[in-house]
Amino acid sequence: MSKGQKSKIKSSRTDIIVQAIVYMIVIAVCLIIILPCLNVLVLAFNDGKDAARGGIWFWPRVPTFDNIKEVFRDGGIIRAYGYTVARTVIGTVLSLTVTTLAAFSLKQKDLPGNKLITMLITFTMLFSGGMIPTYIQYKNLHLLNSFWVYVVPSLVSVTYLLMARTFFEGIPDSLEESAKLDGCSYFQIYSRIMLPLSKPVIAGLYTAVNHWNDWFAGAFYMSDTSKWPVQTVLQQMLSKAMSSQQDITSVAQALAQNATAVTSDSQEDGSSGDHYSSDPVCISLCAEIFCAGRYDRGSEGLTENRLLVRAESRFFTCRAAVVLRR
Repeated sequence: MSKGQKSKIKSSRTDIIVQAIVYMIVIAVCLIIILPCLNVLVLAFNDGKDAARGGIWFWPRVPTFDNIKEVFRDGGIIRAYGYTVARTVIGTVLSLTVTTLAAFSLKQKDLPGNKLITMLITFTMLFSGGMIPTYIQYKNLHLLNSFWVYVVPSLVSVTYLLMARTFFEGIPDSLEESAKLDGCSYFQIYSRIMLPLSKPVIAGLYTAVNHWNDWFAGAFYMSDTSKWPVQTVLQQMLSKAMSSQQDITSVAQALAQNATAVTSDSQEDGSSGDHYSSDPVCISLCAEIFCAGRYDRGSEGLTENRLLVRAESRFFTCRAAVVLRR
């Protein structure tokens, strides 16, 4: 065969069918992952009132940048991203350093109390002190309302520590013995032999992902909202939005349940010559209740809570008037 010619392996029909099925499965999995993210991105650039109607999938119906401007309006989200990036970088570097050093130490067979230390470390995977003792301990260590509450408690993960120790034990002892004969210290063996050979396990420790996704520490151990990470800020936004929506739904259901009773009372009064119609009031109240979720705070400066309180007070005043009239 000449150099210019390339050998080609002829694929059978079965191989082509299997390859096509594999490609279809991979494409389907990619679409399942990408399309929800695309939908969230589209909703972010669509008008909020229009998005509440539904039916938006992969292209904004009413494009707008008002949602993005509202999020970055006070600069809090940018500050939160700063804390998140800082804790992710600092926490990941320190955590990997402490975890690999501890794993290398536990790997040494001549370490006094090796088995006892390993047993005590493993014990912490099964039992913990609980949230209240943990909070008290952080308070005694002056970690509350401090940036280091994001870093120090997560310096060592027992699971990652045991994974790293197991990986180190798989490295041949002959390398370490040769380094000792050449005059290397334990730290030199760790830095020049163990770390370069342990890149796979270091990449497999999802320390950075855990730091980036953590919202719990900011919500429970940081009362200063200016030091919250971005995940805590987003979690608080979501909680407030869900709470407001539940309040709106509760008041709307109460109005719907009592509207029939008010109307029946009015009809009974109408038989004796008196007539009281609650339809205009109910319509006005429902309009106020349902617009609370999409209220423009910049128009009159009213908050959702004030709007709900005003609507509820008008409803109960109306109900009291019907009872007194009877």
